[in-house]
Amino acid sequence: MQFNKNADTIKFLCSYGGRILPRYTDGALRYAGGLTRVLSVDRSISFTELMVKLGEFCGSSVNLRCQLPTGDLETLISITSDEDLANVIEEYDRAFSSSMNNRPLKIRAVLSPPKSLNQISPPQTPPESLKNSPFYRFASRTYSPPAGYSVGSRNCFRKTYPYSRQVQEYPRVSKLYTHGLIGSSYTTQTSQSLVQLV
Repeated sequence: MQFNKNADTIKFLCSYGGRILPRYTDGALRYAGGLTRVLSVDRSISFTELMVKLGEFCGSSVNLRCQLPTGDLETLISITSDEDLANVIEEYDRAFSSSMNNRPLKIRAVLSPPKSLNQISPPQTPPESLKNSPFYRFASRTYSPPAGYSVGSRNCFRKTYPYSRQVQEYPRVSKLYTHGLIGSSYTTQTSQSLVQLV
């Protein structure tokens, strides 16, 4: 009894949730961890329908790669279209055409999560944790001068006093006012009185 190429169903031996690692003894690749389950589908299934079933099978969207009949995990073939799927089925049909049974075709498949931008990009920091971060505390500091100080042309703090106190205790300041170096809204009479005080 020969292999029935026209069998109604195809079985996918699906491995997912694990990783492909070299074997310790000989270095050959093996699938470690995760789950391995069998999915039976109609032979005439389309690529889109198969991906929907695999998504339901695993609980999320996946990428499909299939192992060639005579290959190993180093030669996984990405399946992205109806043509790719048909080619893999044809390869398995050819490899098992001399098989003495009519069991459904069994294709070894490795499923992996798709690489999306959401997985590549770092997650956004919630506002609560952002407030506790050192950068937020540094950036949120105020650089306004303390009370009684003003910012100069080079962002240097200098002490400011009421006008009458400036004249009585700091006569040199009055010269600056007189020559127009500090302030521009004082009248000539005020400037003259400042000169007399000097």
